[in-house]
Amino acid sequence: MESRSKETAITSACPLNCWDMCSFSVAVAEGKVVKVNGNREHPITKGQICSRGRQLEKKTNDVSRVIHPLKKINGTFEQISWEQALDEIAVKLRKVKEQFGPTAVLHSHDYANNGLVKNVDERFFRGFGGFTKLEGSLCWGAGLQAQIQDFGNSVAHAPEDIENSKHIVIWGRNASRTNIHLFARLMKAKKRGATVTVIDPIRNDTAKKADLYVSVRPGMDGFLAAGVIKALLELELEDRTFIAHHTYGWDDLLTLVTDISYEEIVKCTGVDKETIYEVARIYGDSPTVTYLGLGMQRYANGGNTIRLIDAIGAASGNVGIPGGGVMYGHLAVSQLFDTDLLAKRCVPAEIRTFTRMNQAEKILTDDDPPVTMAFVTRGNPLTQIPDTNVAKQAFESFDTLVVADHYLSDTAKLADYVLPSTTVFEEEDLYFAAMYHDYVNYSPAIVKAKGEAKSDLWMWTELSKRLGFGDWFDYSREDWLKIGTKTLRGRGWSLEDTKRIGFSKLPIPDVAWADYQFDTPSGKYEFTSQLAQHNNKDNQGRIKLEYPQEAAQEEENVDSTHMYHLLSLHPARSNHSQNYHLLSGENENVIEVSAQIAQDHQLKNGDRGLIYNNRGHLNGKIRVDENLHPEVINVDEGRSESMGGSVNLLTLSGESDMGKGGIQYDCRVSIRKA
Repeated sequence: MESRSKETAITSACPLNCWDMCSFSVAVAEGKVVKVNGNREHPITKGQICSRGRQLEKKTNDVSRVIHPLKKINGTFEQISWEQALDEIAVKLRKVKEQFGPTAVLHSHDYANNGLVKNVDERFFRGFGGFTKLEGSLCWGAGLQAQIQDFGNSVAHAPEDIENSKHIVIWGRNASRTNIHLFARLMKAKKRGATVTVIDPIRNDTAKKADLYVSVRPGMDGFLAAGVIKALLELELEDRTFIAHHTYGWDDLLTLVTDISYEEIVKCTGVDKETIYEVARIYGDSPTVTYLGLGMQRYANGGNTIRLIDAIGAASGNVGIPGGGVMYGHLAVSQLFDTDLLAKRCVPAEIRTFTRMNQAEKILTDDDPPVTMAFVTRGNPLTQIPDTNVAKQAFESFDTLVVADHYLSDTAKLADYVLPSTTVFEEEDLYFAAMYHDYVNYSPAIVKAKGEAKSDLWMWTELSKRLGFGDWFDYSREDWLKIGTKTLRGRGWSLEDTKRIGFSKLPIPDVAWADYQFDTPSGKYEFTSQLAQHNNKDNQGRIKLEYPQEAAQEEENVDSTHMYHLLSLHPARSNHSQNYHLLSGENENVIEVSAQIAQDHQLKNGDRGLIYNNRGHLNGKIRVDENLHPEVINVDEGRSESMGGSVNLLTLSGESDMGKGGIQYDCRVSIRKA
């Protein structure tokens, strides 16, 4: 019997853009990653990882992976050398700049694979003289802007602080699917006597464990929050001391909630008055913590929705206290790193800005100058950005499209050049997420890169040499890590210790706003935002109570031919579009419909269905889900054209009320048997 090759366990990290940002223990044998396990020594993730993280072994070793530079010649990809690819790309960059200026080049990226050193991509384009840059977020941008208006920043309590909570409200976040370490803490908190309330259009696996589940109509969470504030006041459960001494604009909020009736709130939300009172009592019995999800701000009214839920926390005094807080993002984590230095943002450059949401429309319409060349890194816009048909038209319009990726995504298939990127296990970096916990994880290069795969850093470095500013990249990987952690190291944080242990805690308070010193212009929590007032936006900074765009309650705001709310949840086994090609049984869209919709259209499990609206249509296999709100259809996002097409064939590409977020959930569709 042959002896099995000895495996070595090496501490590594997950690069995926996720709440949990797990620490790994990776088994390596004969220079190959053979298994990805959780690191039991990590104080937060404690050895528990999800299937998306485990799939990184397959993604690294997959036979379909792109491992050589490719060039499209007469419609077919042919392997070429790195030297040829980079020489030709550099020539094209020079010609575009000479003819149109640097902003004729677009860098389309997202955060598919994170890492501190990835921030040097902007340094390259600043060295080039400028570019068209993306801002905003398909994922959570409106909510971040909302919390910045309310608190001055979007920061969270330490995960351990949940142990101080008497009540826990999970509003729009399915922790069992997308935040597994919070879910584990929820179950422990419930055992010690804390109550768990879940508010969501879907009775998901987290909701099934709750003491109270509240089913709210999609896009109407802000109306529900207004009702809870109204009930707090009627029950005299508001924290008058906190309001009087630590807030600004309270009278404006009073006017808002006074002017709307319970009848309208119940009509909009589908939540009865008694349940609204029950939620208010939970907030009035502090300390109560709120964990917000990302879906409910993906509507045209999304930013104000988050502001209204923030306002519940402030009105009830559940801000700045152990066991309290309104948790959305944790930007304090990313703000500790010197990404400005890595990106060399101190150097002026010609920069035009598109948003991630409207990039396709802007590519097709902005002609001063036209976008004639584009780079795509860390993303797959053809699958992930809204209104796929318009996105495809836009990305087909470039004279030159360069895509760096691990495999031939839908976007890469359109490219003129595909450059093979390294995976997390083939490059050294620091990894962190500004979302849930305040630990940074370290991963060395633990295996040799497959084939000719190279890091994004190497690609930018080589191109900079060809374009005459190679000195901007004349640093070692260790140098880059030191540049990006300059401020942290000045505060006593140790890069060496982090590398040796594999992770470290960042110097961030465990309880946000404990000193009641907020980062707003007034120094107080702002029900009326002075920041927005200064920018002459958002009704002079007042919170607004508005209907979403397509998902509106009032019939005059709804296209009567498309009556159902379409959600596009994060898939359970893939990080957006990244893993589907590795999974068995995931090669077609599944159209999940509520029991009511199934009854109305005589649909049953396994039927073929078609959902459609004026933007597109999508085929798939029907699955009846009794846990869905009666008016809801869901199709998990991320599937490719070969699997039936992205759900974004149907979604809107507009921007939220805060201007920094997408509105993909603000979507109505019709359905019939296919």
